[in-house]
Amino acid sequence: MKVTYFIEILSSWCHWAEPAWAEVKHRYAGRVDFAWRVALMNPTDFPASREQCDWFYRRSGTVTRSPHMLNSGWFDASRKGDYTAPNLVAEAGRDFGVDDDRLRLALSHAALREGRQLGDMAQAAEVGAAAIGVKAADLRARAESAEVRTRVDASTRLFHAHQITQRPAWVLENGIGDKVVISGLWVAGPLCAAIDAMLADAAAYAAHRAHFGAPPPA
Repeated sequence: MKVTYFIEILSSWCHWAEPAWAEVKHRYAGRVDFAWRVALMNPTDFPASREQCDWFYRRSGTVTRSPHMLNSGWFDASRKGDYTAPNLVAEAGRDFGVDDDRLRLALSHAALREGRQLGDMAQAAEVGAAAIGVKAADLRARAESAEVRTRVDASTRLFHAHQITQRPAWVLENGIGDKVVISGLWVAGPLCAAIDAMLADAAAYAAHRAHFGAPPPA
């Protein structure tokens, strides 16, 4: 079974969903394959002002009962909603053998908790390089490469192919063709319920096959 987690580095709801992601990865370790993929937000999806961003942060912070408020210092009106840099840096980490969560979590923390302006590629590469122990210039070169941009665009298209708009999003697939798509939820409960049901159905199919073999020919 596989669970794919679609994220955007600067999404506040992805930040709030990280404990759920960690919980399901721990709970189903060894039974489920987990992977994250970038799903870029459109420029118009970002706040139009820092004041608006803070309003959103107060809403999500109270919904999640967070003891801290997110930092809108990353917002830069001159960018007009172009914040691809931290996402490209996160994806570029794969070319250095880093496909776990530590690089993208470091980028998210730097922006959403420390308020660093990671829409700037130089800052994003600096934060990312410190997190994984590589040279900032090398990480930036990969982040700005055509290959990395192609991968990010492809994963973003895959996200939209599921006809969803909200991040975080989760796509759950098992070996018997079942698929569950969950868009926008940030807690572990619905994910665990779906995973349990899908694992149980797959196990039932395996038990039936062990007793009766493959289906008879038509």
